[in-house]
Amino acid sequence: MLLELFPLVAKGYLQGKRKAEFEAKREVNRKKIAAERAAIKRTGKLLIRDLTLRDGQQSLFATRVPQKEIEKVLPLYRDANFYAMEVWGGAIPDSVMRYLNEDPWHRLESIKEIIGDVSHLTALSRGRNLFGYSPYPESVIEGFNKNAVKSGLGIMRIFDCLNDVKNMETTIKYMKEAGGIADCAVCYTVDPKFTKKQRWNALLSGKKLPKKIFDVDYFVDKAKQMQALGADMITVKDMAGLIPPSLSGNIIRRLKQELNVPVDFHTHCTPGYGLGAVLMAMVNGVDIVDTNILNFAGGPAAPAFEIIQIFADKLGLDTGVNLDAVVKINKELKGIRERIAEFDSYKMFPLEFDITADYLPNDIDALFEKAIVLAKADKETELLEVCNAIDKFFNFPAPNEEVKAAEIPGGMYTNMLAQLKALGLADLLPTVLEKVPEVRVAAGCPPLVTPSSQIIGVQAVNYVLDVNSGKAPYTNVNNQFFNLVKGEYGETPIAIDPEYREKICGQREATAFDVSKYKSPENPVLEELGGVKLAENEKEMLLLELFPTVAGPFLKNRKAEVYYAKIEAEEAEKQRVISEKKAAFAAIPVEEKQEIVIKGLYNMHGTSDHELQEIKLPEAESKLDIKTKEMIAKEKPKSRLVG
Repeated sequence: MLLELFPLVAKGYLQGKRKAEFEAKREVNRKKIAAERAAIKRTGKLLIRDLTLRDGQQSLFATRVPQKEIEKVLPLYRDANFYAMEVWGGAIPDSVMRYLNEDPWHRLESIKEIIGDVSHLTALSRGRNLFGYSPYPESVIEGFNKNAVKSGLGIMRIFDCLNDVKNMETTIKYMKEAGGIADCAVCYTVDPKFTKKQRWNALLSGKKLPKKIFDVDYFVDKAKQMQALGADMITVKDMAGLIPPSLSGNIIRRLKQELNVPVDFHTHCTPGYGLGAVLMAMVNGVDIVDTNILNFAGGPAAPAFEIIQIFADKLGLDTGVNLDAVVKINKELKGIRERIAEFDSYKMFPLEFDITADYLPNDIDALFEKAIVLAKADKETELLEVCNAIDKFFNFPAPNEEVKAAEIPGGMYTNMLAQLKALGLADLLPTVLEKVPEVRVAAGCPPLVTPSSQIIGVQAVNYVLDVNSGKAPYTNVNNQFFNLVKGEYGETPIAIDPEYREKICGQREATAFDVSKYKSPENPVLEELGGVKLAENEKEMLLLELFPTVAGPFLKNRKAEVYYAKIEAEEAEKQRVISEKKAAFAAIPVEEKQEIVIKGLYNMHGTSDHELQEIKLPEAESKLDIKTKEMIAKEKPKSRLVG
């Protein structure tokens, strides 16, 4: 009735009234939910590693969250009390320099300054390779880990794309010596998926295809080797989200039986296995799980913390996380996501859900209960259906069926498709997908994780392009594939045929990377910027060592900013002095001014230029000052790098 009589006024009034009623109901719910949660009998613990500020933003927003946005949520994170926060490593150091013109070391140090010792700050690195492809000398590995811990890092998650534990040994050593925690990751991957035609061809040619390689025993054995090297914890790291729930449960159960260090589980949601796989890990005794807060979760990212917390409550597990702080963080994250919308790969916001004040609908709550029953009974098919329904309720992206069918990482799939599209040959993608297993097995069957997945993907595309243009396969071999087959990146899961290695590299025997031939990048003196060195301390030199093509321009830009800021400060000081003298001269009575001028004229022959400047009426701005300003405006580089 009110809307009909007073449409404009009534609409705003009624909306305000409904909002007030909703918030009032939420306040009542908040008290009830808090009481219910306090009454839960907790029989175990589940630690949470929050990935939001590193893996979360990298998976969804191409690592484009700037420092000013990070700082908005840090005080809230300090209150949240997560066991650990992944905030560094991965693509962070490269991206913040390349796209945001920010110092990676400053990011880590500024986060530590706010978080303190409430949560362990964690990072991701590739063992001896750190952030590159080839191994670094021990001096670089030691310097990096030492400075990372000094800057606030608590846990370094160490992985190798070949699961070659020898490539992890030095990082484990130096991380522990620096006082940090060595978290060693076993990279989950799938076996090659061959077509019937490929199996028949292999049978007829007498070349046997490999039997199952990546079974439970493989992952457990790798974890035990890492523990023997000094790992403080073991992570099952499923970068592609390809581990199905039953296998997740089996691996975690075996690790808990055979290891004496904590076990963490990490996965993603791209093909739709993520939530079910995490739940199976939980019911099988995992110590730590990796999650993102709601607005940075789902799709190519990890499962949402809020959903895992609901499961933890129903399982009687104590996460120790302050949920009031999480609600506040999630609200800030929504604003951040809106402000970086141009980098949002989905532009699909999850359901607005306050875990401290919103009850789940009865049918959805029943799905959580059913999922737990199915997980305990190891009924994978039904479990996935229920978990996908839960994800759908929270408005997360649907499973990527193409990635699921291809059984390759989402990033590898999209990169191969982009490579073909750029050449106008997207129709060749099915052929490329068919060739991936062949190329992978020939190269020693490396796990499909970064960067080996990209190496195999690029070479599979090259293979098909060669054949499509009438050339022999492997006419075009990318450098990284060459080095992989040669043996420079480490030992592959299965041996490479010497004849194949000779075909690709011109040699039959594997050759490890010769670290003694490593050359540090040049660190020139920048004469044009006051004679400072490009890298003035160990941390800056490490950036040059690890990211030479990005850190070089970044550091030079920083030095230029300092140099021109100094010139501008000197110019400002000069103008201040002149202004003061102008004001002092202006305040002198006219008679005294005339007397000073006359006196100056009589003594001009013995007066210095400096003294003359003090008594003459100065111009509004000297020509020298204008020239200096023009020079600064012309030569001063842009304050931001072009990404």
